[in-house]
Amino acid sequence: MTTAVLTTLGRIRSAGTGSGKLRALRKNRLAMTGGIIAAVFVLAALFAPLVAPYDPARLDFANALAAPGWSHWLGTDDLGRDQLSRVVYGARASMQVGMVAVVLAFVVGVPLGLLAGYYGKFTDSVVSRLTDTMLAFPFLVLAVGLAAVLGPSLTNATIAIGISQIPAVIRITRAETLRLRHVDYVAAAVANGGGDATVLFRHILPNATSALTVQATVGIPAAIIGEALLSFLGLGVQPPEASLGVMLSGAQSFLAPAPWMAVFPGLAVVAATLAFNLLGDGLRDVLDPRGATR
Repeated sequence: MTTAVLTTLGRIRSAGTGSGKLRALRKNRLAMTGGIIAAVFVLAALFAPLVAPYDPARLDFANALAAPGWSHWLGTDDLGRDQLSRVVYGARASMQVGMVAVVLAFVVGVPLGLLAGYYGKFTDSVVSRLTDTMLAFPFLVLAVGLAAVLGPSLTNATIAIGISQIPAVIRITRAETLRLRHVDYVAAAVANGGGDATVLFRHILPNATSALTVQATVGIPAAIIGEALLSFLGLGVQPPEASLGVMLSGAQSFLAPAPWMAVFPGLAVVAATLAFNLLGDGLRDVLDPRGATR
């Protein structure tokens, strides 16, 4: 059987049932609910200036600590700033960190995982030891430590969270590479004289996208929580810029007279992370049945 035929069969196995997988995903109500909520957050982040009713930094001392009402649907904070506007812009910061941090982790982690899984031996040993060293620290502890070293800012928080997610991406990519490098169509490509780059990027990586897609949907909510934590600790977004973590930090002194200052940004964090987790679980069940919860 020729290389072309084997390659085609491999791609059919991974992509030929795409319509069936899409139908299965649509039948998963929790995944679809998560996807819809996640889409709402992404759209709100993209069109925050149009969605937010007020400037999130606009001070209105006459309406400080105003309860939720028609003028301010989610109330105001101690400086009279509209809570809904700040939640929208805070979600924008969370989505930015979530997406960019995951992209950063994939840009670094995927090539390292491919190299470790494909070449093995010394390369695998070096990459695996580096990964194990980073995994010795819990994700949030590593992110806080890196952000403290880099300095407080949204950009540095994004970099810190992205670096903290690299080990997980490396391990997923390495495992998929080890699984795929011995399948028939990859072996045929090697026997037919295909170079390492061709094998890695035309045969292995495209067939590892299912697992990597699931990992991305898991990494985004982790990054959202990480950004909220770093901003809460003063290592992420800096006031007066809006962030869900900054809002939660500022609400600590007003839990009794103005509980809405903490409730709504807290609910936004929970909703965003839950939405992406539900979507990720649904994608895992559809794209990677071996890892599905039974």
